[in-house]
This record gives sequence, C-alpha cells and structure tokens, in this order.
Amino acid sequence: MPQNATGVIARLDLRGSRPGLRELRAALPRAEFDVEAALATVRPIVEDVRDRGAVALAEAAERFDGGAPPSLRVPAEVVAAALTELDPAVRAALEESIRRARIVHEDQRRTDHTTRVVDGGSVTERWVPVDRVGLYVPGGRAVYPSSVVMNVVPAQAARVPSLAVASPPQRDHGGWPHPTILAACALLGVDEVYAMGGAQAVAAFAYGFEEDGAVCEPVSLVTGPGNIYVTAAKRLLKGLIGIDSEAGPTEIAVLADATADAEHVASDLVSQAEHDPLAAAVLVTDDAALAEAVEAALVRRVAATKHTERVAEALAGRQSAIVLVDDLEVGLDVVNAYAAEHLEIQTADAAAVAARVRNAGAVFVGPWAPVSLGDYCAGSNHVLPTGGCACHSSGLSVQSFLRGIHVVEYDEAALRDVGGHVVSLSRAEDLPAHGEAVLARVPEVEPGA
Repeated sequence: MPQNATGVIARLDLRGSRPGLRELRAALPRAEFDVEAALATVRPIVEDVRDRGAVALAEAAERFDGGAPPSLRVPAEVVAAALTELDPAVRAALEESIRRARIVHEDQRRTDHTTRVVDGGSVTERWVPVDRVGLYVPGGRAVYPSSVVMNVVPAQAARVPSLAVASPPQRDHGGWPHPTILAACALLGVDEVYAMGGAQAVAAFAYGFEEDGAVCEPVSLVTGPGNIYVTAAKRLLKGLIGIDSEAGPTEIAVLADATADAEHVASDLVSQAEHDPLAAAVLVTDDAALAEAVEAALVRRVAATKHTERVAEALAGRQSAIVLVDDLEVGLDVVNAYAAEHLEIQTADAAAVAARVRNAGAVFVGPWAPVSLGDYCAGSNHVLPTGGCACHSSGLSVQSFLRGIHVVEYDEAALRDVGGHVVSLSRAEDLPAHGEAVLARVPEVEPGA
C-alpha cells in the first residue's frame, strides 16, 4: 500500500519488481466511490419523479439546491440575456473551444457502408443518431460551461434531432442555472434548457414530465458527468435510457522520467486535484530525484493555490500517490493497469512512449500538452471514463450518439443458395420454425446444401 511520509502525497515503491496486472490493480491507489450504496438514496427520488413529475422536481430543488427555480424550463429570454452579459474574454474563449471541438468531432462522423456478401445478397450498416438526448452539466463546487461544449458539440455533429440540457438551479442566480452555463447553451444554439440537477434531473430526462402544459419528452440517452447520485441514477435507469458512462471522481496520471520538468508535473497534479477532494493524482516515474522535486513543488503549489484545502485533501487521500518503478517498461505496465481518465506522457521520445499506451481516456503527449488544455481548448472531449473503465470504454464522441443498424437485402436466388445452411443450423439449435420460415419461401432447398 502507498505510504505517506511527507504528508503531501503518498509513495508506492514498486522498484525491484515487475508486478502483474492482478497485483497492480490491487496495489494502485483508487478513490472510494460506492455507487451501489448510493442507490438506496437515489431510488426513492427517481420513483418520485416518475410518479409526480414536475411537482417532485420542484420539491427536490427545494431540498437539495436551496430553492426551486421560477420554472423548470429556463425561458429563452433568460438564456439570451446570459449571453449578452457574458464577459467578452470568456465568450471569446468559449467560441474558440467550440470551434476546435467542432473540427475534431465533425471528423468523427461515420458513413454508411454496404457489403456485397454474394450476388443478390448484401448487408448495409447504417449509422443513425438517437432521437433525443438529455445532456447533464454539473453545478456544484465549480461552474462547467466547458461541459456544455463537450456534450453538445458531438451530439450536434451526430445530427441528433432533439437535445436538452439540464444543470442545477443556483440560489445566487435567481434559481436558474449559472449564467455562464446558459451563455454556453446560447452560443451553441441550444434553446431547451432546464433548471434541475442531481438524480432527479436524470429521472426527469428518462421519464419526461409536464409543467404548466409544456412537455419535456423522455430522452433515449443521457450523457454528462455528475456526482455520485447522478451516477447512481444513471445505473438505476440504464436500460430505460442509454448512458455514456458511470463517471467517478476525476483522475490524472503522469508517466515521467528524468527529462520531465518537476514544476510542470506538480502544476498538472494540482490542476486536477482542485476539482474534488476525491480527485486522483498519480505520478509514475523511474527517477527518484524527480519524485523528490515534484514533492517539493507540490508543497509550494498547494500552499499558493486558491483551493488549498480541497487540493491538499485530494493529494493526501488514498487515491493519490507517487509510484516509483525501475524503468519505463514497468511504468507502462502501471499506467496501462491504472487506465487513467487523463494520462500525460512527460518522457524522452514521448510520442513513441504514448503510442504504447493501451488504456487511457485521453493521452497528452510531451511537455506542452497539459490536461487542462484538453479540458478546454484542445478540440478533444473531456467527458472520459474514470475508475479504470478506460480499459474497456471510450470517452464521449460522435459515436456515443449513433447506433449502427444492419440492413439485410437478399433476393430469391441468394436465399435459395444459403437456405439449406439456415435449415441445418435451425435444427441443430432445436428451433425448427426458423428453418421453416426459409422453406416457406424456397421449399426445394436441402439441409446442408
């Protein structure tokens, strides 16, 4: 287990060994994030929204957000006013973030493809967007207009015909979501915005509701990060709706060698630690001198940063550590086992090392690509798998909003040619009616023919 001798961040010394995947998964630091335990709290909230709709949503806002909004749907004039009043520098930054994200996500679009299997027989894969999505934007310790961009841009690039955004009501802003979030919606042309947060927002999207004669129709898919209760609601409602992922606390891992700048590494660890006391910050290095220098830099930077207490708690928590290894080969084993949401490669020949990474939500290569660039303006998406899920899941993309539909076209001759095999396989599976559906069309076929 990691040992915390300095009080700033723990150390895990793996030198002298090359542990396997099972050992690494057991040894590497992780935040405690018990979604299953949160289900007991979330279930009655979700059921209440299902049964009582807008009334339950207003009561939940009173209970969890300090007051119900004037209406659940944010009026168009409130959204427009937020953009008018937006700081010009923030507007320019959001516009550039949107521009870069559109470039990347438009290139992700898929095209339909038809495969001719035999003469007269083809299978086409059509890529069809979901009918309607609910996009969740958190509003707790921080304000996340960037998450509006990261959710909306790929949905629009996928040509989703109907989308809605939800973000928690803010008592300090008249019960509406934070004005910067509303301004981002306006910049993206999103006019269906709701003042609702937490598990109740996910339930509202899943079941739909009516308020003063206006209907919020149910969605097919809910995307976007949130707290443990948002995640628990996604787990509970998965199946009724699709979800992007079960997002946990944010993570950064840095794989670095002696060529890395300790100040760069420390600043990047702090940048992600300021999200949440459960945020994970992990440095993997084969250079003990770098580890010492990073620890010293962390002491200075934690004391100087705005959210000192939050950052200090995250760095000192069980989810954060400096991991010492013998060489970069073991370092790659470690980061692939950890499967970080964000992984920085700060080594000599960083591009070649990055090419050997198999498991990460996003990889940031070299000294000039910090994670914060990806959070805002790289063009990549920052809605990424956490908790080790990057070994099997991807971040949010255009593909998240598309479904592949196989379209099968066979003429009579093509069916006759393969029909005997269908009959044989149907009998082997003791499903003879499957074969009879073929024989009804081409009765002359012989099994196995």
